[in-house]
Amino acid sequence: MGFVDAIRNGFSNYATFSGRASRPAYWWWMLFVILASAVLSGIDLAIFGADPETGDVRQRLSGLFQLAVLLPTLGLGFRRLHDTGRPGWYYLLPFLISVALMFVLLSGVMVATGLDMEAGTAPSAGLIVGGLGVMVLWVVQLVIFILLIWWLTRPSEAGENAYGAPPSA
Repeated sequence: MGFVDAIRNGFSNYATFSGRASRPAYWWWMLFVILASAVLSGIDLAIFGADPETGDVRQRLSGLFQLAVLLPTLGLGFRRLHDTGRPGWYYLLPFLISVALMFVLLSGVMVATGLDMEAGTAPSAGLIVGGLGVMVLWVVQLVIFILLIWWLTRPSEAGENAYGAPPSA
């Protein structure tokens, strides 16, 4: 499967989360998403400019593009993991760890704020434990992200597996 075929396949299976997808189909699609995002970011900068106070580019077109390719990218990731014999929801693990990390950070900030309001309390061991918890979650997220990339680069399972017949290309 080539670059154009992978793009056509990605859009034709827009929200398909079942079945299998080959390595070339997934990686050509990811290359398309990265290149298109970069080009659209340049167009955004040329058309809409940057915020004078922060210097951030106003990402109108690239944001719409990212939204448009979200479902095909998720579906293709699920199907790629199915092709290696793994459940597709593993594709969401880095996101789930990010949500857990945000929850830990926000709850830690609320607890620390509550402790600071009490008179005479010094920074407690709870803040140290919370900081260590955040670091542990960050390391877990990094390990899962690397593991996910490794899974996505594995060869297809030969023959049929629990998710269907091998992809045609």
